[in-house]
Amino acid sequence: MQLSDLRALFLHRQSCRAFDGRGVEDDILKEVCSAALLAPSACNAQPWHLIAVRGDKMREVVPCLQGMGMNKFASKAGALVAVCEGASNLTARLGGKLKGTDFTANDLGILTAHLVLAAEGAGLASCILGWRDEDKLRAALGIRQKVRIPVVVALGYAEADDPIRPKKRKPVEETFTIL
Repeated sequence: MQLSDLRALFLHRQSCRAFDGRGVEDDILKEVCSAALLAPSACNAQPWHLIAVRGDKMREVVPCLQGMGMNKFASKAGALVAVCEGASNLTARLGGKLKGTDFTANDLGILTAHLVLAAEGAGLASCILGWRDEDKLRAALGIRQKVRIPVVVALGYAEADDPIRPKKRKPVEETFTIL
């Protein structure tokens, strides 16, 4: 793989808010999630669990993401993937305490990035949704314990008229330094 291939993937991936309503096939959903689960984590703790939702179950889960008029487009996503915080291992927990770092939050962020990039590579559009009612979401997902769900990723097929937007980023000179 060439860096130029990755750069093209990064440039093409964007937050989709115009899904066409088609469902995401189970095999594609499994392939995308299994690729994302290859993400690195502190001390290889893998403190996560992904829950994919599609079909009729979407009707229960989508309202948990739409409080105060947010994320209306999620109703047309073909699937949702809840990124759930799982148990970390002792080494990562101790290291985090010693260094004052939340390795689990870092790991979930890396996993989420892998998820949206894997989706893009599989021809799916995605949008990371931070707005949610976690209590209602846990109930809709059938999670009984107090598990954190920091994000849900909407996946699906973009409407044909949803163009790739140019990336608006600060100049590299403002955000990167070599010492």
